[in-house]
Amino acid sequence: MDFDPSKYPTGLCEQMEPLVARVLAGNPSPYTYTGTQTYIVGNRTDRAVIDPGPAMDEHIDAIVAAVGDAKITAIMCTHTHRDHSPAAAPLSARTGAPIIGCAPLVIESELPRSDEAFDKGYAPDRILSDGETIAGDGWTIEAVATPGHTSNHLCLSVQESGALFTGDHVMAWSTSVIVPPDGDMADYMASLQKLYEREDKIFYPAHGKKVTNTRQLVRGMMGHRKQRERQILKLLDEGPIAIIDMVPRMYKGLDPRLKGAAGQSVRAHLIDLQNRGRVTQSGDVWAMAE
Repeated sequence: MDFDPSKYPTGLCEQMEPLVARVLAGNPSPYTYTGTQTYIVGNRTDRAVIDPGPAMDEHIDAIVAAVGDAKITAIMCTHTHRDHSPAAAPLSARTGAPIIGCAPLVIESELPRSDEAFDKGYAPDRILSDGETIAGDGWTIEAVATPGHTSNHLCLSVQESGALFTGDHVMAWSTSVIVPPDGDMADYMASLQKLYEREDKIFYPAHGKKVTNTRQLVRGMMGHRKQRERQILKLLDEGPIAIIDMVPRMYKGLDPRLKGAAGQSVRAHLIDLQNRGRVTQSGDVWAMAE
């Protein structure tokens, strides 16, 4: 990954808007970009912490410092990949704040994992369903169910400002990795359509810069996925082919470290096409349905 760490200082509290601050964790990687961005919503009275991130002592210290004397009303997680939720338990133990947000989820798979593994220790005090809210002094956060990247993924909306915390569902630097069996391409596309129909003013992703052209970005993401589907169908029109042979033809100049992730997303597209009766599978080889 090629970026200047000095431009992305970890541990510092950046005020993004009156109700929103951000603290960057020091866990950069090919999958997390500059690291996980933890968001703090609220004011001097009480605040919510969104995606507390990895269980790194220095990051938890930075969150506590950023919150200051305010009460933490809720520690909220968009989903339970290990770069998002493990700090929830130690932060809760340290502050007494409840863990509120997505449902727990652990997927056991014999397949090689290309995404961040799931947090097996995540134990929420309260699970939010789509449309449910939690409120503090001058702020209200609404859960927006967005399955696809994971089945338990939530986006979180600040009703007073029009901000939406998009977790890994929408990122400004990369498309989301969809890893079956829990990751589901059909669900992911439906969740993108759901966000496209909303009127959120700004997206704050867990990785990458804020997004102000929200609907334009989502429309582009849906178009990108449809383009990938067309690429797959074109390759299958030429004859049966395995995923390992599709990836280099579909992803030119891909970072070798991301080949596994690309293969998983191709597999998610193929499973979706299979469910729609358009392709068939025989072992590692996929073909057009007759």
